[in-house]
This record gives sequence, C-alpha cells and structure tokens, in this order.
Amino acid sequence: MKNILYIICSGVLLFSSCQSNSQSGNNKKEVTQNKNITPIRVKPVDGLEKAYFASGCFWCVEMVYESIKGVNESISGYSGGHTTNPTYQTSNTGETGHAETVEVIYDPKVVSFSTLIDVYFGSQNPTQINGQGPDQGSQYRSIIFYQNEAQKKIIENKKEALRKKLNKKIAAEILPFQKFWKGESYHQNYEKRNPNNPYIRNISLPRLRKFQAKFADIIKEKY
Repeated sequence: MKNILYIICSGVLLFSSCQSNSQSGNNKKEVTQNKNITPIRVKPVDGLEKAYFASGCFWCVEMVYESIKGVNESISGYSGGHTTNPTYQTSNTGETGHAETVEVIYDPKVVSFSTLIDVYFGSQNPTQINGQGPDQGSQYRSIIFYQNEAQKKIIENKKEALRKKLNKKIAAEILPFQKFWKGESYHQNYEKRNPNNPYIRNISLPRLRKFQAKFADIIKEKY
C-alpha cells in the first residue's frame, strides 16, 4: 500500500506521510511495554547470529543492513507488540503495539554487534519520535532489541554517548527481545524487486546513500 498511497500524495508534498497509518487517524500514540521481562536469546546457527532493529519503514532498514559486510541477510517483519501473528494491515492500525522490524542475520567474526548499533544510529534521525521521515506512527517507532545484558549495556552506552554529543533526547527504545514475526513475502527484498517504486527512489535510496557515505569502510563491494 505504501507505493500506491505514496504516488497519490507525492504530487502534493514529496516528504509528507502518505502511509497506511492514515487509516488509524494518523496514529502517533505512545506504546508501552514491560521492560523488565527476561529477554529471549536466539541461538546461533552455523556460526551466524541474529539481531533485531526497528527504525521506520522496514524496506529502508533492510536495505541498510544488507549493504554491510558480514550481514548475510535481513528479513522484514514485526516485533515489540502484544498480539500474535501480526500482519502489515493490523500493525499499521497501531493497535497491536508492533513496530516494523528487521531481523539481521550476521557473521560476528566479520561484523560485531557493537558495529550494528553504530549502523543503527548512523542510518536514521535518532531524535525523531514515533517514525522516520514521512513514516509516522507507533508502528514506525525506533526500537533496539537486546538478547542479553552484554548487548543491553552496549546499546545503553552508545545511546547515552549520542545523547551527549547531540545534546538532545534519543528516541530509540531499548527492549528485551521476545518474538519476531516474519512479514509478508511481498515485503522481502522490496527495494531490489521494485527499484522504480517512487517511495524507494525518493525516500529509501536517499536514506541508504546518505548512510553509505558515512560508513564507506564497511559497505560491501558493488552494492
């Protein structure tokens, strides 16, 4: 629905929010979650680990992480909410509590969890609450999920360092990982399959290129 709604709205204002959150009355309400629950550790498979990030549209986040050396794949889906089996339609109402989230499958021998956090903060507007760019609503809020105390400490330290550097509040929530729900098949590798989509050309790709210019040393060749 992003592409259809974006085409309609782009003629009025390129960077206005034209996402399906309009169905829920431009949902911007806060979503709360018990931060004291025990995080779930995802076991490595064949030496590869998984990390989970929410930062606006998952098409954009998927592109950013897949461009990094050491990342084998990133998968679009949903996390951080209170319902089971969320879908794109239900999560966009803002009623499920879920945020568009990306599962990053990476080789820790090539790229560290610490670097993934640097990528996270370096690929977004870290002070924007409940959204990124034109994507606004709790389903687009920023969340970093941790699976153990070591990861939590890394996230907290980097978030605090960024807060001091910018002298502004950093929007990202820090939550214990519980469950990732894989998104619909048409959302996966969306940019690669839809390079001419107006949203991809005007929002996703500029965000990706801006990030890559700052992190050139960790970008895959020919990406």
